[in-house]
Formats: sequence, C-alpha cells, structure tokens
Amino acid sequence: MTDVPHLTDATPFPQDRTCPYHPPAGYDPLRSSRPLARIKLFDGRPAWLVTGHSAARALLADPRLSTDRTDPGYPATNPRLAALRQKSVTPRGVDDPGHHRVERRKVIPGFSVNRAAGLKSRIQQIVDELIDAMIERGPTAELVSAFALPVPSMVICEVLGVPYDDHEFFELQSRRLLRGPTVADSMDAREQLEKYLGDLVDRKQHEPGSGVPGMLDDLVHERLRDGTYDRTELVTFAVVLLVAGHESTANMISLGVYTLLEHPKQLDEVRQDPALLPAAIEELLRMLAVSDGLLRVATEDVEVEGTTIRTGEGVVFATSLINRDESVYDAPDVLDWHRPVRHHLTFGFGMHQCLGQNIARVELEIALGTLLRRLPDLRLAVPAEEIPCKPGDTIQGLLELPVTW
Repeated sequence: MTDVPHLTDATPFPQDRTCPYHPPAGYDPLRSSRPLARIKLFDGRPAWLVTGHSAARALLADPRLSTDRTDPGYPATNPRLAALRQKSVTPRGVDDPGHHRVERRKVIPGFSVNRAAGLKSRIQQIVDELIDAMIERGPTAELVSAFALPVPSMVICEVLGVPYDDHEFFELQSRRLLRGPTVADSMDAREQLEKYLGDLVDRKQHEPGSGVPGMLDDLVHERLRDGTYDRTELVTFAVVLLVAGHESTANMISLGVYTLLEHPKQLDEVRQDPALLPAAIEELLRMLAVSDGLLRVATEDVEVEGTTIRTGEGVVFATSLINRDESVYDAPDVLDWHRPVRHHLTFGFGMHQCLGQNIARVELEIALGTLLRRLPDLRLAVPAEEIPCKPGDTIQGLLELPVTW
C-alpha cells in the first residue's frame, strides 16, 4: 500500500493559475506522484487528489464514490461550496438509483447528439449576429462580454425555455454564486436564482404555452405530474442546468480564443485546414480543463492502484492534471491537433458525465470556427500577461479578453 505523506507536507488545493492554459506551477509535485496525492483544502481538511488517468476512470465509474454533498466527508474547495454543502443538488448530487431515475432516463434526450445537431442553425445565427455587432462597433472588443458569454447564455435559454431578456440578472447571480466575495453573497445569489426559476416553473405550470417554450415546459407538464420531480427538485435542477449551461462554455470560448492566439503556428494550421477544427476543439478541451476539481466522497473503502481510500474520505479529481498524464498523452503540455484525445476527462466519466457536452461541442466548434473565419486578423489588444485569470477555486477562465482586428 502506498505511504501517505503527513498533512503538513500536503500540497494546498486549489491554487491560482499563472498561465491561463496551464495548471498552477504549485501542482508540479502532484504530477510526479500519480495516480493519487494527498492535498490540504482551504479549511485545513485533508483529501485525496486523483491525478492519474486510469485511476480517475476507475474511480469515476465506482459507485462507492458518492456525489452526496450532505455527507460530512464531502470535500469543499472554497467557503462557498462548504456553505452550500447542505443544499441538495440534482442531478450532480444524487447517486444511483435516484440519479438514474431523475437524470438519465428523463433528461438526456434534451441534450442528445440529435438535439445538439438540431441546434446548429440557431447557434450559427446567434454567433453571426454577435460578430456582426462586434464588427459594427469595432475594431476592438472585450470578447467575454461581447461574444463568449452571450453565445452559451442564449443557447441554454432556448434549450430550457428561459427568457433571454433576463440574462443580465441570471448571469450576475451565477457570477455571485460561483465567485462571490463572501459566503453570504453566494448564498443570496443561490436564493435569487431559486426564486427566479421557481416563479418561472410556476408560470409554466399554471399558464401552459405561455412564455418561451423549452425543456422546462416538458419537465413541468410531464415530470411534476408523474411524480418524477417535486417542485423543489425541479427548481434545483433548473439552477444547475442554467448556471452550468453557460458558465463552462463561456469560459471555454474565451480561453480557447486566448490559447489559439498564443499559439500562432497551431492557429495557422487550423485556419488553413478547417477540417481540423473538431480535433482542435477536443485538444483545447483536454488542455484547458476549465472545470478543474470534480468532488466525491468514499462511502466504503476503495483500493485503486495500490492505494486505499478510506470510508468518509474526500476525493478530488484534478482534471487539468489527469488530462496531462504522460502515460496517456505524449508531450501533454504541447497543443497538438493530431493527437487522439476524445478520451480526455474534461466532461467527467461514468454516470455523472456532463449532460451538456454534446451541445457544448457544437457551440465551441461554431463559435471558434466562425470567429476565426470572419475575423482573420483577430489578435490580443493588450499584452497577454495583462489579461486577468479567474481564481483557482472556481471555473477556470478569463475575467476579460480585450481583442482587436
């Protein structure tokens, strides 16, 4: 069995990135201690950090690792998550059989490959209209607010049936929820989102056919009626889908653009051969790993590759390190469109795999491909080192991205 270091020797987790597309330099010792390492969380609690690819796949598929946030051993990577730990989170915080009942059988059709394909023309229209507006106002723009955030916000609103006219409200509450300055601020944001979506669910229930049609209508009129959900579960689920549905993809778009502009050779390659774009999207997903830090708790002793995770111990999956496992990827710190990377773990693995990955891939391909085609002279408007990164305890990305063309 692997020796466990004393907690005083454990690496603090999470840490801030200094380069937006590389893991923090402070994680370097963790890369050399694959497949698991001992870390110290913000509150001093110990946890296991999974850094090896094969161990991560095995553990993410193991039902003995739970997503139940109410378990006392469930890890938290910041005070906001610790405060929200007692809030049930559907579907990510529900294990089988409840997870399968609530999420997979009832919801996946709304996020299927066919559904994503059916959205292509609308996503293309959204992207073109936003680029038209940028060009009209140009030749400079702040790309996060002008493009990267509106694209997925509009898409998830149409998928769910949420009025986009309210986007400033829910985008603000999402920011407060994920990186509010205080725990109270994040808790208030969660309550604001729950009230907003609760009112929307009530309107859809009592005034069928009113408002913006979408997946919430189906859930309200079918799943509330047959008892699959109660109102609280449905509202909580809607919060998760709305926040996750735009935050992660918005960060991927802006950080993807930044990374491409910082790699001119690879950028020229994909511009000259647009057929490389799907592979480029997968490589960017692997390398950027914006949702870095999947959380679990062991409900039984679990042995993996010579190390035993004890009942009640917290487990954190460092996606940015898992996706750079040298035993799986040659030169993992190099951006390479020609490597086979579809088995990266950016969207997780197993039954809790990201529901929205099919739509996210379509959004990324259309958004990045169209931006590169229509703005061939796109470049950073300020030195790269002046562009601020988001802190390490939230979804990774850029706070702003000034560009010119």
